[in-house]
Amino acid sequence: MRAVRIGVQLAPQRADYVDIRRAAAEVEELRADALFTWDHFFPLGKDAEGKHFEGWTALAALAEQTSRVELGGLVSCNSYRNPDLLADMARTVDHISDGRVILGVGAGFKEREFLEYGYEFPSAGRRVADLAESLPRIKKRLAALNPPPVGRMPILIAGGGEQKMLRIVAEHADIWNTFAEGDDLVRKLGLLRKYCAEIGRDPSTIEYSVHVGGDPRESGPALRELGVSLFTTSTGGPDYDLDTARQWIAWRDEQNA
Repeated sequence: MRAVRIGVQLAPQRADYVDIRRAAAEVEELRADALFTWDHFFPLGKDAEGKHFEGWTALAALAEQTSRVELGGLVSCNSYRNPDLLADMARTVDHISDGRVILGVGAGFKEREFLEYGYEFPSAGRRVADLAESLPRIKKRLAALNPPPVGRMPILIAGGGEQKMLRIVAEHADIWNTFAEGDDLVRKLGLLRKYCAEIGRDPSTIEYSVHVGGDPRESGPALRELGVSLFTTSTGGPDYDLDTARQWIAWRDEQNA
């Protein structure tokens, strides 16, 4: 079984950049395994007009600020960038960070963001199909770049569509990220393993990642039994409360002892 890892997503919303920078320094000091931003253009939740910063440019700055924690967007919206450009951006931040980037990507879902930034908002099926077409291009561009990524940059795919998205995960993902829980998670894991078998891939080569909150002693053991190893908490500005992350990091240390 993989060792437990803890990710912390710092939503770049409702805060000044100085607050994000402070929180990132604390995440590194707490010895979290991964630090994530996200790829939205407006805050999520009730105050959709609050302060907000773009995730990838913030990530590049955090790559300079930190020295140990892995870094990524959770996750980049495939439709917002040419896939070759996304690969080049990730490679560049990977070099800034000395090889710590996780390349997270998904199909996107916020209609307002698409429309206000001048993108078409196709159907969910079309967005997923576009993602399937983009991933080989991303991999090809990563292989062609000079210099290439520092190491083998893992690709994280977020999404839970059972007919199409999980097949994409089986083919391309090093890490699968999901909000699913309980019986829903069990079913999706079964399907993912089935799709891996169909293409001759060992499902154990995919790391399972879930979003968590609350007391890790209540939900953590059951998720571990399902094979989950990357547990990610999320917090937003302006305060960036890291108490939940502290609990999960302490639980990680107990599990990995």
